[in-house]
Amino acid sequence: MTTNEIAHRLVELCRKGEYEKAHKELYAENAVSIEPMASPAFEKETHGLDNIVQKGQKFAAMVEQIYGTQISEPLVTANSIAFTLAMDVAMKGRPRETMSELCVYIIRDGKVVSEEFFM
Repeated sequence: MTTNEIAHRLVELCRKGEYEKAHKELYAENAVSIEPMASPAFEKETHGLDNIVQKGQKFAAMVEQIYGTQISEPLVTANSIAFTLAMDVAMKGRPRETMSELCVYIIRDGKVVSEEFFM
């Protein structure tokens, strides 16, 4: 897949809430996921597709309810993708809030090799 094809497929799957499907379909086995900072729930960096999938499952288990998600159209360069994600969500044990971040992806050999989130 080209970077543009990956970008549009990634946005499509994320808009449907199919994050695990996106990981398994579009990510390289040795991909890395980078958070803005380490937290009690997540380390700063997660290495490997299996660990990224587990991280996504852990986040999903922390969610009480999603009220809505907005994902911008992707910006695409030769090997990079970026889009904004805003999620209106209630996490377990916390009040309803809006989380927003810039999501940046690096593509190599037709697969996502890096995702990084900026708040």
